[in-house]
Amino acid sequence: MHFPRLPSYVKIKRIFQTEYDCEAVKMTLPEGLPNQTLRIIDANLNRIGESLRLLEDIARLMLNDAILSRKLKTIRHDLEEVDFTFKTQLLQARQADSDVGADIKVEQQFEKRDLRSTIIANSRRIEQSLRVMEELAKTPEIKMDSDKFEKARFKLYTIEKELISRLLRKDKAGRIKGLYAIIDTDSLKGRSHLDTAKEILEGGAKIIQLRDKTTPKKDLLSIAAGLKQLCSQYNALFIVNDYIDIAIASDADGVHIGHDDIPLPAARKLMPIDKIIGCSVYTPQEATIVQEQGADYIATSAIYPTVSKAGVNVIGLEGLRRIKDAITIPLVGLGGINYDNISEVISYGADSVAVISAILGACSPKEATEKLIKKTGLANE
Repeated sequence: MHFPRLPSYVKIKRIFQTEYDCEAVKMTLPEGLPNQTLRIIDANLNRIGESLRLLEDIARLMLNDAILSRKLKTIRHDLEEVDFTFKTQLLQARQADSDVGADIKVEQQFEKRDLRSTIIANSRRIEQSLRVMEELAKTPEIKMDSDKFEKARFKLYTIEKELISRLLRKDKAGRIKGLYAIIDTDSLKGRSHLDTAKEILEGGAKIIQLRDKTTPKKDLLSIAAGLKQLCSQYNALFIVNDYIDIAIASDADGVHIGHDDIPLPAARKLMPIDKIIGCSVYTPQEATIVQEQGADYIATSAIYPTVSKAGVNVIGLEGLRRIKDAITIPLVGLGGINYDNISEVISYGADSVAVISAILGACSPKEATEKLIKKTGLANE
């Protein structure tokens, strides 16, 4: 038996509703509503659609966040499902050319604002318009689903927070480039964390990670707090390895977690919204997963054999390249990297290169840092 082919627009609609779990029900209105009421509905639906599109473009094209893009697209399509007769009524009632509010301006409208302020302003615009629609839908003459607008409003409260969080973290993640210096307590061999870090920072490093598996946490917190203060003076990022509690208590810029640490989704709930999280991975598949879960940067497993970590899985330069091809966030190469091979690691796609022994094993950490930065060709700004 032959079945006719479905029109393409039907296919697209069915795919969209399946993929995005869209529960849209077309909005309809009883006939005979006053033009004034229709104008209020039209104005608020327009505000909602315009601002949702802006937020969706920011999430999709600026933040490269597929999850947030999908959430915003779902809400927008759900709210845009309007019965044709209803849409015609709204268009007929529209009086943009005689709207008394069109020429009313306030001083704040003319102020320049950054992207963060733009997100907040447009989120508020959507939330306020959804509240208007929610209240109108409760009136007897307007038989719309009030719960639909209420649910969308509460979703927007969460999305607004997520967008601001991603934006704040994007700025810090963008600084993951060039030399990434890891201060490993065991490798210091009794030398001062702060004195060594100061030398590294004076050598030009703009990222410092504290890695410590042995010091009691009450003592480690004091070290971390001192390193954070020092990094702030040099406009450098300070990252804590493994310990979320130490990272939060010391006001570090972020935390780096590995395979045996707390899962990324749980770490994200604990960390303040403006703090970045880096994750170590072995494979491109792991890299894709943690990127989707909200990692701000990724570090590879060891590229070369290393004495800094026992029993490490060496992935080689080709492993580095495959991970780079799978992600869009910054990639840090590490493991056995030194002056002789650091350029090679950069050429295979690393945005940043993490080193321990190449700096801490040198007579002068400052000079070693300067030479490594020069060799990478990626000056830490």
